[in-house]
Amino acid sequence: MVAPHDLLLPRGPDAFRAAGPRPGWLDARAPLVVRREATASGIAAVGARGLHRNERCKGYVALADVANVVTPRMLAQRLPARPGDDIPPCIAALHALAPRLEALDVDWGPAGGAGYWLACGLAVLRATSDLDLLVRLPRRPSDATLAALAALLEGQPCRIDLQIDTGAGGFALAEYVRGGGVLLKTDAGPRLVADPWEAA
Repeated sequence: MVAPHDLLLPRGPDAFRAAGPRPGWLDARAPLVVRREATASGIAAVGARGLHRNERCKGYVALADVANVVTPRMLAQRLPARPGDDIPPCIAALHALAPRLEALDVDWGPAGGAGYWLACGLAVLRATSDLDLLVRLPRRPSDATLAALAALLEGQPCRIDLQIDTGAGGFALAEYVRGGGVLLKTDAGPRLVADPWEAA
């Protein structure tokens, strides 16, 4: 079973089936990112990415053609104890926030470019890159936990995009904190909901 934001390592160069023309920049050894889309059993909707922001390609992979699955939580546990001096600002922010996230006892990890960089070392990060974080909360957390998560978004050396995954969909914490409806991204497409935990 795989979930959105997991990284899939393909068994071979032909495992990824692009939804359109196969791009020339595609590195067949690079991880594929699980995305939200309803698929047939045994098939995962995935995205391939290159070194630049405009290098993105949607497609599919059979789970039988996946050699390994790397979750955001696994990437969080791979963080070295001491960051290097030449790491991008978003990775420096990740190191600073990791102890605070661990103290909350939630299922969390880096996603987006930071997660990809940690997984394979490809040069996808820039000095201006955001830090994408994923927190999996299948049940509504306490108000104190939500407040502590919201506090992580402030005072960092880069913009933090913290996504909450309820299991039924994902949404931006910053949008939830502002109040009103939130855009819940689901396998069937985005939905505007009042309560992302009741929307399931």
